[in-house]
Amino acid sequence: MAEDIKSNIEEVPSVCPHCGNKLSPWQQVLLATDRALVCRNCWYRIILDVIPSTKKPDSDKLKKKGSN
Repeated sequence: MAEDIKSNIEEVPSVCPHCGNKLSPWQQVLLATDRALVCRNCWYRIILDVIPSTKKPDSDKLKKKGSN
């Protein structure tokens, strides 16, 4: 769990990728949580891509659902 939080923090930029304006620590927390934020300087919408889960559905459960 702590590794997940650490990896999220590393993905969050500290500056706006459009204008280079420094993001406050609070803005970085919001960006890490909501994955989207609007820069207060240039109104650029910063959206972080969400990586899909690597979990694959259990094929046995899918077969059982389909046979019912």
